[in-house]
This record gives sequence, structure tokens and C-alpha cells, in this order.
Amino acid sequence: MDRDLRRAVVVTLGELGRSDDWRDRADAGHSLAGFAEMQEAVEPLLGLVLEPGDTFVTRQTAEGLLRRKDRAGLTIVASALAVANDNHADWIHTAIVDVFSIFSDDLDEALRLCEEISGDADDHVARGARRLHESLADIEPVLRPS
Repeated sequence: MDRDLRRAVVVTLGELGRSDDWRDRADAGHSLAGFAEMQEAVEPLLGLVLEPGDTFVTRQTAEGLLRRKDRAGLTIVASALAVANDNHADWIHTAIVDVFSIFSDDLDEALRLCEEISGDADDHVARGARRLHESLADIEPVLRPS
């Protein structure tokens, strides 16, 4: 893995995330989600999930983070949920349902990770993880193992 190239991509996507065009910001958020494990990506991702100008950017970024189905993505979404207003929380919830309403295995793993994250030393992250866990717990997935 070329850490310098990955860092350069994160910087470039962060710049795209500050574009005046909502489509650029949505694309940046969705793409930047692939780098959520990098500390340099966390702040721009949080800004895009909590995008004040267009909730499509919120939804696209949150969905990209959730589709990772890992601790890094869920932690950023939890951090955003901790401070999200009702409108943003609704769009984040829509992304949660879209990502986790199909396979029960994915939902179960997300619930497990949220339980871990809710024990985080950062109260802000822990509070958001509990809120994310509540949203996930309300989902009834379509497919369960036989």
C-alpha cells in the first residue's frame, strides 16, 4: 500500500468536498468513504455527512461509510449522529435502512460493532453509537440464513 498516494487522494477528495457544486460534494463523500480508516479522512467525512447545503450529500456520504460495514465507517456515522439535527438524522437513518435491511448477517455484525463503539472513551462517539444501535435494532432484514 502506498501511504503517500492514499494521502494525496484523501487531500484531493477533501478539496472536491468543498466544491460549490453539490454533485462534486456528494461524489467526494461517497469516494472518500473508501479511505475512512485514515485519520486524514475523518474530518472531511464528518463535514460531508453533516453537509449544511444539501442532504443528498449527507445521504451519499453516510451510505458510503455504512457500506464499508466496518468499525471505521460506523464510528464516523456514529460521531455525526451524536450532533446531527433532525433533518440530517433522518437522511442518515435512510442510508442505514438502505444498507442494512437486506442481510441479517450484516445487520448483526453492525449491531455488534455499535455495542463495542458505544464503550468508546469519547462520550460523543459513544452517544452516537448508541443512537446508531437504536436505528439498527429497528430494522427487520429481508434475508436470514436458512
